[in-house]
Amino acid sequence: MLRFDNLTLGYGRHPVVHHLNGQVPTGSLLAVIGPNGGGKSTLLKGILGQLPPLDGQVQLAVSRQQIGYLPQLSRIDRQFPISVREVVAMGLWRHCGLFGRLARQHRLKVDGALERVGLDGMADENLDALSGGQLQRALFARLWLQDAELMLLDEPFSAIDSQTTEDLLSLLRDWQSEGKTILAVLHDMNQVSRHFPTTLLLAREVIAWGATPEVVTEANLHRARHQRTAPDPAAAECHRPTEPSV
Repeated sequence: MLRFDNLTLGYGRHPVVHHLNGQVPTGSLLAVIGPNGGGKSTLLKGILGQLPPLDGQVQLAVSRQQIGYLPQLSRIDRQFPISVREVVAMGLWRHCGLFGRLARQHRLKVDGALERVGLDGMADENLDALSGGQLQRALFARLWLQDAELMLLDEPFSAIDSQTTEDLLSLLRDWQSEGKTILAVLHDMNQVSRHFPTTLLLAREVIAWGATPEVVTEANLHRARHQRTAPDPAAAECHRPTEPSV
């Protein structure tokens, strides 16, 4: 589904993710962990095409239109005057456009998604009436309707209640059983160890990548914590290789 070839990402030509190599098989449920500033969210931006590589490339088995993305809750404007139903219906944009009128079959899909996440009685509520857990359920329903082959989630369980977390983790396992490929940026090592079979530990460079029990070890976590994670303004620029003359 996804391959990194010498991928380097950064800002102002100073790298945040260094020379990443590896591949993510189709159907993976992969946790991306590491210290703050270690490049986790930057990696998601690189996969989405929002941040051009300084070096190397991302190879995808699908088009970027087939990627579903769940941003951090803190980036959602809850004061925007829009209903839960309208938010969830945005997941159907590939079928009816962002501002297209919903046909009956589309409305039925939206109702089914709301029921699946436990929000079937709140379809007409505005976003500002929702708790953090209810808002995340709505965003998961929207992601579900996108029916994307590759799903990227940035801290999907931060600041939400434990029951919502368990319900949404169950959804992720269902999506994986359907053959979806899922990458989730996480901080809770207990969640990672219990629910994610593979893990990428990133601290500007790969500390470890593989089966979760082999990655989430005290030695690896200690190394990641002591790795320099903030971009270094004095670091040498990461240049692309010189192209040979033709």
